Amino acid sequence: MAVLVGSLVLVPIARSIVTSTTERHGQDTVFVGLDNYLALVGDEQFHTGVVNSFVFTAYAEIFKVVLGLSAALLLHHRRRGRALLTGLLLVPWVVPTVVTAFSWRALLDPIFGSVNTLLTATGIGPLLASAHLVDSWPAGWLSDPSLAMPSVILVNVWKGVPFFTVCFLAGLKAIPADLYEAATIDGASSLQRFTNVTLPGLRHVLTVTVTLSSIWTFNNFDLVWLLTQGGPGDVTAPYVLVAYSKAILQLQYGAGAAVTLVMLPVIGGLVFVLVRLLRQDTNIRLPRRRQAAWRIGARRWAGTARKALPWVVTAVVTGLLFWASPEIFWKAAVVLGVILLIAVAVGRVVSTLQSRGGRRSSSAVSGLGSWVALAGLLFFVLGPLYWIAVTAFKSEGQVVMRTDDLWPTPWTLEQFGALFDNQPFGRWYLNTLLVSAASTAVALVCAALAGYALARLRFRGAQGFTVTVLLTYVMPGALLFIPLYQMLIGARLTDSLWSLVVTYPTFTLPFATWLLVGYFSSIPVELEEAALVDGCSRVQAFGKVVLPLAKPGLLAVALFTLTNAWNEFLFAFVFITKDEYKTLPVGMQSMIAGDVVPQGQLAAASLLVSIPVVVMYAFGQRFLTEGLTAGAVKG
Repeated sequence: MAVLVGSLVLVPIARSIVTSTTERHGQDTVFVGLDNYLALVGDEQFHTGVVNSFVFTAYAEIFKVVLGLSAALLLHHRRRGRALLTGLLLVPWVVPTVVTAFSWRALLDPIFGSVNTLLTATGIGPLLASAHLVDSWPAGWLSDPSLAMPSVILVNVWKGVPFFTVCFLAGLKAIPADLYEAATIDGASSLQRFTNVTLPGLRHVLTVTVTLSSIWTFNNFDLVWLLTQGGPGDVTAPYVLVAYSKAILQLQYGAGAAVTLVMLPVIGGLVFVLVRLLRQDTNIRLPRRRQAAWRIGARRWAGTARKALPWVVTAVVTGLLFWASPEIFWKAAVVLGVILLIAVAVGRVVSTLQSRGGRRSSSAVSGLGSWVALAGLLFFVLGPLYWIAVTAFKSEGQVVMRTDDLWPTPWTLEQFGALFDNQPFGRWYLNTLLVSAASTAVALVCAALAGYALARLRFRGAQGFTVTVLLTYVMPGALLFIPLYQMLIGARLTDSLWSLVVTYPTFTLPFATWLLVGYFSSIPVELEEAALVDGCSRVQAFGKVVLPLAKPGLLAVALFTLTNAWNEFLFAFVFITKDEYKTLPVGMQSMIAGDVVPQGQLAAASLLVSIPVVVMYAFGQRFLTEGLTAGAVKG
């Protein structure tokens, strides 16, 4: 594990630092010192990319927290159908990003998209135009500079809300019911119970989830590229796309590496917070002297700082968001205001009925409000996926003429036949299956051994290596794809499946190890000690006692790693150019040629790509939740 992490993560990062001090002149590479970094000071494209990444991340996280927490609370209080509803809400997170991007591109099309049609039919669209929330109607969601970024944020929120919902559900289960009962006896209202019991109980889960999601969102490339390619102009281009443009398209590796490394302090700050928060989960301990010093210093300022810090951070982030994009700020404020007003109104009605003794009426209003909210959430979550399903079974005439939009008449397999006749889809499918299976096998074997060693064995360097695993887990692919691309060129592994099998452990191994460390730590050590007393070796105790008990954690790791490898886009997009070696996400992206979008074939491809992963998650949902509660959000 140490060799793999060192060669695939630490060495490429060191090489990226060296590359950032060079510049390519023809066939020669010249040392230029800090020139690439100094050039970024006056680079408008880089400035725009940084601002876009910040705006994209901040707004996406705000809405994911609000909607994810709302969905978790609604599901947590449901006694029947909770497992089914949770499974349905997980689908957007499970489906590949290329499917997400294609479905929303089609839905947001200004002429043929169903979003404009629906908003026009309900009268909401003209109302948005009259309120100046959109410049004109029908709206060009992805082509209008004022709407492109909000639209990309919307799609990211749609895909990210399920992750927040699952994590918050796991956190809500860990809050003792006695606390709610005591608060109710003391006369606390629903809002007071939420602010004084629920939020403090979710503090750890909330912070970890937001930090993890912020790292992923800040370094997002595939969703933005597939939706807008950074356009129109550069209004949606994040800093990762700027690095890709410089390094891969312009072949200026030094300039591209400098772009990614300049942002390393931001990522490093988030990683520092994450490591601090997860210290308990991964059994990392500071030396006693450092612990004592840290506690003495913390006691002096912790009380005041903890109270003031959230308000300071909120004020700073709000000011930066308003400065970066006033238009998006006011639009987001209106949407959030509407959501909060509806929630407060329903809560006020329920509280008033309860105070007047109308328990049946208050229960009926509360139940009705919950069902309406769940129905709206399910419509938002499943609408794009339903559109994909029905489009896949339409004839080409129905797709082009937009007849029978919601229900194909008749149903036909024409698009599936055209997909296999016109595209090497079967080859892409096989490539993805081979790469995903190989990556998952490597992750399971290495992570099980390394995770057990870090959880049970005591050896010199264990603490430092555990921290290294956490750091490499959250290191973005944006920081690695340039040096890895150079290394693959030197080894002549580009345009081969080996390039993906070799590089995918950079994001599968650290995550799998981190999750299994937490899971192995939750297994009572007395069971292994009893096996050792009975004559088992350490390896026998691991194989006969620990592994059978760790089955939920292993299955959760297999699901995560298989899904990540199945959906991965950036590495496959950069390292593979030949059709015979492309994976499904890259192959589907190549089906779009300019303005020619084969919607029917893409819908059929999206359905075939999504079904295996959705089925696996449907059967493994219980193990997924157990793996999360024992490892990722433990505490």
